[in-house]
Amino acid sequence: MLELAAILLAGFWAGMINVVVGSGTLVTFPVLLLFGYPPLTANISNNIGLVAGGLSGTWGYRRELAPNKATLMRLLPASAAGGLVGAVLLLVLPATAFNAIVPALIVLGILMVAFGPALQRRMATRRYTGPREDGAGPSRSTAGLVAGIFVLGMYGGYFGAAQGILIVGLMSIVTTLALQQINAVKNVLTTTVNAVAALTFIIVAGAYIDWKVVGLIAVGSLLGGLVGARFGRRLPPAALRATIIIVGTAALVKMLFFP
Repeated sequence: MLELAAILLAGFWAGMINVVVGSGTLVTFPVLLLFGYPPLTANISNNIGLVAGGLSGTWGYRRELAPNKATLMRLLPASAAGGLVGAVLLLVLPATAFNAIVPALIVLGILMVAFGPALQRRMATRRYTGPREDGAGPSRSTAGLVAGIFVLGMYGGYFGAAQGILIVGLMSIVTTLALQQINAVKNVLTTTVNAVAALTFIIVAGAYIDWKVVGLIAVGSLLGGLVGARFGRRLPPAALRATIIIVGTAALVKMLFFP
């Protein structure tokens, strides 16, 4: 009963954190390891379970998504493709291949979130987001954003810790969207990555799935996503940015000093 309650509570907390900030995997994954689940089983089962929290969080942010459907449609294919590649890499590469760079990625995400507004203002004078007059296609910033979202989707399909922080950081620099709108788009992209990876795991790696864990995390994260959306949408931009930085720093400390 203690194990069931702990996993359910971890799923709730992860779902809430994922919607507001990202990095909920750093809550659920260590809990599963603590109760003796093999790392690959814990990672895959956790990934599948957190899809529910992403769906409820996306629903909670539906108002912020409405004006950004065009941006979302440009980025969704990149997230889906990245999630598929990352899921395949998880099954064929040693865990150390990506885990070694996770702390560096988290630091990068924190810095991007912290200095995003200043970089936004600097880049706004040089950015052109509409169709080019010469008909050559999208601007460099758009192409760079799509490429970045693909890479982060690949990382998310592999492990996913702090994927949301990295997406918020990237979009804070490359786009002119308000932070709450970026958070809404981030929720859809991370949920897409998790869903594609989850489907891949179900098809080709069913032996590594613990459905009891999936069910507990799914229920917990579903409720956590709803609560997180209600809380996160009310945070002013400065408070939301500070929350992202604090949670990201805590995640970094945990990974470096309390693995």
